Amino acid sequence: MPRVRKAIILAAGFGTRFLPATKAVPKEMLPLIDRPIIQYIVEEAIASGLDQIVIVTAAAKRAVEDHFDRYGDLERVLEKKPDVREEVIRIGNTHLAFVRQKEMRGQAHAILETRFLIGDEPFALFYPDDVIFGEKPAMRQLLDVHEKHGGNVLAVQRVPHEEIVHYGAIDAEQVEDRVYHVNRIIEKPPLEKAPSDLGTVGRYVCTSEIWPLLEKTPLNQGEMFLTDTLQMAMDEGQDLYACEYEGERFDTGRPIGLIKASIYLGLRRPDIADELRDYLRTIDLG
Repeated sequence: MPRVRKAIILAAGFGTRFLPATKAVPKEMLPLIDRPIIQYIVEEAIASGLDQIVIVTAAAKRAVEDHFDRYGDLERVLEKKPDVREEVIRIGNTHLAFVRQKEMRGQAHAILETRFLIGDEPFALFYPDDVIFGEKPAMRQLLDVHEKHGGNVLAVQRVPHEEIVHYGAIDAEQVEDRVYHVNRIIEKPPLEKAPSDLGTVGRYVCTSEIWPLLEKTPLNQGEMFLTDTLQMAMDEGQDLYACEYEGERFDTGRPIGLIKASIYLGLRRPDIADELRDYLRTIDLG
């Protein structure tokens, strides 16, 4: 089984939940403390052992590409701030490729736009709205499952029963601690039809056998959904596993998720934690 080395990050969405802020600024560039959201995703990919990263963007997303480029004038200005300068240079030295999705036709279509770079190889897939913090990178946990069991792998988390209507719910059988063999995925099920409280999260590992099925994924309300691709793979006998990852996840594609993630990180940053904690104690929550 070939080792997964390549990663795809889907960053072509409009970010309508953050309008008007995202009219000119990509939602992936909104800050979590002092780093844009997309940087946390790239760093998770690298920490998971992935060394070839492709980011799918769209029109008006040039700021994402610029963030990971070198900026000589800024580096010279920062010569008296060596720590900041070193961080700016480190970000600029990250090896990435960028692909434009010229039509908004869903996740499967966006993945297909990268095929000329990825080739017919397995890949890890990130949805950057989902930022996950933990001792072991969430993607590394999925890769471990893939390396042990093979097949395609998706991330899941257990959610309150009433919230499963906002997720893809898996019908699955447990094969070991926090690992499940998936029979089907029901996207945003009614409460009475939800097969479990395990909801899908934006991390996947896909085998090379997924590529032909991505091409066959049907348009559904104008989009090609990866969930449909994975169901086709299961129908053809390909194994799909779910990894109930360990870590703290925030949906930074929603304003409240970004606020929660900022507070979570701030309370763990030695340079600002005490001041933030003192401030939070002064807030009248009534």
